[in-house]
Amino acid sequence: MVTMIDPEAERKEILRHYRRILRYAKPFLKDGDAKIIKKAFNTSVEAHKDMRRKSGEPYILHPLAVAQIAVEEIGLGTTSIVAALLHDVVEDTEMEIADIEREFGPSVAKIIEGLTKISGVFDYGTSQQAENFRKMLLTLSDDVRVILIKLADRLHNMRTLDSMPRHKQLKIASETMYLYAPLAHRLGLYAIKSELEDLYLKYTDTDTYKDISNKIRQTRSARSKFIKDFISPIEEELSKYGFKFNIKGRPKSIYSILKKIKKQNITFDEIYDLFAIRIILDVPLENEKAACWQVYSIITDFYQPNPDRLRDWVNTPKANGYESLHTTVMSKSGQWVEVQIRTKRMDEIAERGYAAHWKYKAEGAASESGLEVWINKVRDMLENNTANALEFMDEFRKNLFVEEVFVFTPKGELIILPDKATALDFAFEIHSQIGLQCLGAKVNQKLVPLSYKLKNGDQVEILTSQKQKPNEEWLQYVVTSRARSRIKEALREERKNRAEQGKAMLDRRLELLEVQDTHNNMNKLMAFFNVPTLQDLYYRIATGHIDIKNIKEVIFTAAVDKATSMLEPKTFDKEVQKIRGVNSDMLVIGEKTSNMEYRVATCCNPIPGDDVFGFQTEDDEIEIHRTNCKEGMELMSNYGNRVIKAKWTDQKELAFLAGIRIKGTDRVGLVNDLTKIISTSLKVNMRSITIDSNDGIFEGNIMVFVNDTSHLEKLIQRMSKVNGVLTAERFD
Repeated sequence: MVTMIDPEAERKEILRHYRRILRYAKPFLKDGDAKIIKKAFNTSVEAHKDMRRKSGEPYILHPLAVAQIAVEEIGLGTTSIVAALLHDVVEDTEMEIADIEREFGPSVAKIIEGLTKISGVFDYGTSQQAENFRKMLLTLSDDVRVILIKLADRLHNMRTLDSMPRHKQLKIASETMYLYAPLAHRLGLYAIKSELEDLYLKYTDTDTYKDISNKIRQTRSARSKFIKDFISPIEEELSKYGFKFNIKGRPKSIYSILKKIKKQNITFDEIYDLFAIRIILDVPLENEKAACWQVYSIITDFYQPNPDRLRDWVNTPKANGYESLHTTVMSKSGQWVEVQIRTKRMDEIAERGYAAHWKYKAEGAASESGLEVWINKVRDMLENNTANALEFMDEFRKNLFVEEVFVFTPKGELIILPDKATALDFAFEIHSQIGLQCLGAKVNQKLVPLSYKLKNGDQVEILTSQKQKPNEEWLQYVVTSRARSRIKEALREERKNRAEQGKAMLDRRLELLEVQDTHNNMNKLMAFFNVPTLQDLYYRIATGHIDIKNIKEVIFTAAVDKATSMLEPKTFDKEVQKIRGVNSDMLVIGEKTSNMEYRVATCCNPIPGDDVFGFQTEDDEIEIHRTNCKEGMELMSNYGNRVIKAKWTDQKELAFLAGIRIKGTDRVGLVNDLTKIISTSLKVNMRSITIDSNDGIFEGNIMVFVNDTSHLEKLIQRMSKVNGVLTAERFD
């Protein structure tokens, strides 16, 4: 189908987008700003004039949309608008960074350099995606706007993902969920984070996404009426006290609802706080705390609060700058409602994160906040990072999802660490040297081990010894990247020294056996003991994992044969495939690869009918994952180039393992009824059943072999009808 292109209509649309940006930017434009934005716009139009997006629209609409998001949704200024308009110019045309610097100045050039992808060949064990992400983060230490514009770019790509081929959709959505959504959260951009998570769900688990959004739509009118009744007495009272305020009721995001359903093991109808009421006060900075607490006391005069659900982020803001007072109260109709109380300033910081934070800082409102402390930590991590890009990404992600724990030094200084941090993390936070020599700790005057998890309000004293040395086990105790990188560094150093000792031991042994230290002989040794590198061989000899006496002349005289190797993996898998008769035309993988060896991933156990993708492993096998698999998300984020399209063909002979979780009220004969349905009515083989009953309520897990998802659905439907069963659902 050829769509007719109307150049005049397109020109008008492009201008409409451009004028919209200027309209939003107008309040902060200084002399000459409009001129430089116009110049950037014209440069971008010229550069992309013959290009179109996958959807068929002119490419220039993408940079325009990114600039619009930057100014309207993140609240950035002129430099960022210019950089957003030009962000793809260097990558897609002959223009160089130097040309940008000459025309638009060094700060725009620096941002665009951070946004331009690296091309070329990468070391084994890393990936282009990881290297690009690392490069972008390295500019974080110069200019946070790089990342904010990258988030705007990613948000627009996710909003227009419909026109992309399926494997690209999966790769981009996974990468977004793996890195960009947590990054948006960490920089305090809650609205963008929620939208990215919802869009990820839309493309990786479409049915669930549609199901929840339909339910939210169906309950909308009832919800609006409920909110109206709930807030009317509060509005009256606040007006009486002379507050200037604004009240909003908003439903939770689809992704956060799904997370709750999974985490608490409940159905959509059981989620009590589907929506939150937000009260935004317009008060001067110096009265903020008092005003928030006064409003809290007014609300709790009308509605009974749940004392366990009070969260005070007004006195101790979150690390990403978030400030707000949250409480959950019981409404007159018997529903719990979350109420968030905050001022206009706090609301802007919550919605726009980093950019708003800077705006208020310029007005003198904030001292150094948690956000800057975090950015400084990331800088520190970037400067001291020797790991490859993939390890680096992993470390970086660990630093994104953090709740915090507040602890004190013996002198009463407050130290903020990520949740689940241990006494050992605390030691490294004080000083690297103290961490490396840490023996144990005293928490609230009691002796605790290094692995002790800190709790809010703990007072911690570290005990050290000159003789102490870090060991591998320490890596399991720590959660902060600072501690991890220092421990890894120390272990690397130690490993290097041990390897040198091992080499000396091996040299002496070879001399004794009168064997030459040749490349060929070393390969024979490595094959025999099944070690990947010489360094590993030396290290294992030094630590005694390889007994030096086992190195005998016969190893060097025999031909290198796989049979002499002590370990041969993979044969087991092949045997199992033979027995189970997995035949290779069951899956259509990619376009021309139906005969490739494949295996079903154990992390998500896909069964026919599930939405799946293939992943090419290091040894050229294809591993099949469900598209909403957590591990799959990481693979697609780091090795997008190895993702292969896969779909099931019709087959009925094979059985796949799936789990069903059931809950209900206990009665005599219930298990008998359930097993009857499984074995007789649907001829399903059952692998295991565990049922736990307590005070008349039971919960059970049943593992069954089914042919595909429709087979499983039928089984679940029939089980739901058994007298006493309240819910039956698949679990991973």
